Amino acid sequence: MSIAINNMYLYGAGGHSKVITDILNSLGITVIGMFDDSPPMARFKAMEIRDGIRLLGEGFPALDAPLIISVGNNARRAELASLIDATYGTAIHGTAIISDKATIDVGTVVLHGAIVQAGTKIGAHVLINTAASIDHDNTIGDYAHISPHATLCGHVQVGEGTHIGAGAIVIPSIRIGRWCTIGAGAVVIEDIPDFATAVGNPARVIKLRQDLDIVNFPIEPAARHSISGSLLNSNLNTPRL
Repeated sequence: MSIAINNMYLYGAGGHSKVITDILNSLGITVIGMFDDSPPMARFKAMEIRDGIRLLGEGFPALDAPLIISVGNNARRAELASLIDATYGTAIHGTAIISDKATIDVGTVVLHGAIVQAGTKIGAHVLINTAASIDHDNTIGDYAHISPHATLCGHVQVGEGTHIGAGAIVIPSIRIGRWCTIGAGAVVIEDIPDFATAVGNPARVIKLRQDLDIVNFPIEPAARHSISGSLLNSNLNTPRL
């Protein structure tokens, strides 16, 4: 038996929250509250913006509905997930096509027209952007971002926190490490090590991060508990493969 989710909270009131609000509203879900670390600077003032956990600390309230972290920056999304003990929801646009044999962890957002094929496992707090194509048996680590129109062929591994740029192509069976950046339009034909930036066709590593401050905080989500996988999509008219 499934229970429809009618309300959610968002953390982050920037441009990304506009997109997530649009998805949730299209699914009949109302955003009943928004939090931000700098409420006066919030770009999306659809409602009163409440102070975020960096301002409230342990005074951050217990929530009576699921939360989505609507922050586009992967490292900041990871940091917030490590700080906030909440039940996390998932936003999957009705035009996305998700295989019944794919799995999607908590806090993840799948935008308009994206495709996720059978056997793929998508981690927590991931952003699958507009019209991204993720083929079978991929593994996408927590906090990753697959940008618009990026294409991942079969058996690709994308590490935690990695950003795949718009229109990038990754050929089958490639491993891309943790906290990498793959440039827009890149064609990845070889494995990419952790903390690398790779650009071009074929993609070449142009930089390895020396400053690893992005991972100097707990990266395991404070809570992976969420509404169940079946419940997440119980009120979503998402096409299935």
